[in-house]
Amino acid sequence: MFRWEEQMQLKQLGNVPIGVEVLKGIFKDYHSPLKKVRSLEQQGVLIGLKRGLYVVSSEISGKKLSYGLIANHIYGPSYVSLHYALRHYGLIPERVYMITSVTTRHTRSFENSLACFSYRGVSKDYFPIGIRSEEEDGIAYLIATPEKALCDMIMQERYVPSQSRASLEVFFEEDMRIELDDIRQMDSRIIRACMEAGNKKNILVNLLKLIER
Repeated sequence: MFRWEEQMQLKQLGNVPIGVEVLKGIFKDYHSPLKKVRSLEQQGVLIGLKRGLYVVSSEISGKKLSYGLIANHIYGPSYVSLHYALRHYGLIPERVYMITSVTTRHTRSFENSLACFSYRGVSKDYFPIGIRSEEEDGIAYLIATPEKALCDMIMQERYVPSQSRASLEVFFEEDMRIELDDIRQMDSRIIRACMEAGNKKNILVNLLKLIER
């Protein structure tokens, strides 16, 4: 398949996504390094994330793949958010199969053998609010705080009621299946900052009323 020295070099890369130029450097002694890279992808040694970007399989690296880290690398600047982050924090019960992120660039999506990675564009003023670094097996990636993930979801969903606090409570409990007690424990400062920098201010005002009552 490939030489032991090459396997060790791939193992050292761990679960961090790498560009094709790094891989071509590892296989520089081959007549066609790129052909070798593609061959290893077909064999499952390398996983293609998007054009020119790969990650070493867990069988070779010995490390679990980090979908959050992969999402950060596929399209950036970005951070994991929305339903995927809400599920990560245990705020919604349903499993989430799309890895959703927020970016300052155009809205896009990428699909590979691992999952579908979706990116929603926001303003540069709104973007940096409420982001934290999450460590996973010694590797860190960017993810929204619970408050920011909730605000991002509100910003992106079309049918979030804005009429009153009561209608918002029904939406959270029945449509999103989020416990109101979890929402009441959130940091209102992050939500207030999102309200000032983003849109849908009426909804976020009602969210603040729900938290601060």
